[in-house]
Amino acid sequence: MTKALIVIDVQNDFCPGGALAVPDGDQVVAPINAMMAGFETVILTQDWHPAGHSSFASAHPGRGPFDTTEMPYGQQVLWPDHCVQGSAGSAFHPDLRTDGDLIIRKGFRPQVDSYSAFFENDQTTPTGLEGYLRTRGISELTLVGLALDFCVAFSAMDARRLGFSVNLPQNACRAIDLDGSLATQIENMRQKGVIIT
Repeated sequence: MTKALIVIDVQNDFCPGGALAVPDGDQVVAPINAMMAGFETVILTQDWHPAGHSSFASAHPGRGPFDTTEMPYGQQVLWPDHCVQGSAGSAFHPDLRTDGDLIIRKGFRPQVDSYSAFFENDQTTPTGLEGYLRTRGISELTLVGLALDFCVAFSAMDARRLGFSVNLPQNACRAIDLDGSLATQIENMRQKGVIIT
């Protein structure tokens, strides 16, 4: 029982019709559901922003979605309002199996965004996932979900930095691909030792 499947942010707002739709985001649901049977431990993450979150373009007068701004922790993409706590958009895709062992909610601190399943974007505030995996004796992770070039990639690279082995099957992920971000992050992940299939 050293392996876990981590399902990143397969939520309505990241699927077609959502506030921050990833192209073909709903296409990850069937392959992820099929993979779950092969893992004794399944963990799901959920973007979980309070209204008016500092990463929302609407919180920055005169700025639009996909502009960037400087935050105390570095550069931040400004997003459309999405995955607001308790909203329909924050719910998991209705066809996704959610009978996992743990749900990690991230991005709930108003002043810092969180792409990674392990840390907020300040790279120091932990979500608690690392501790859960260590106490369970889990060392091998398979990461799937949305979006490949943001939350999945940041999670994969943090997992490698923490010493976990990481597999990433691309057929169970989809990307936003903002200004070439997909190719950049695939290369970054490979350099960190993420096994991409």
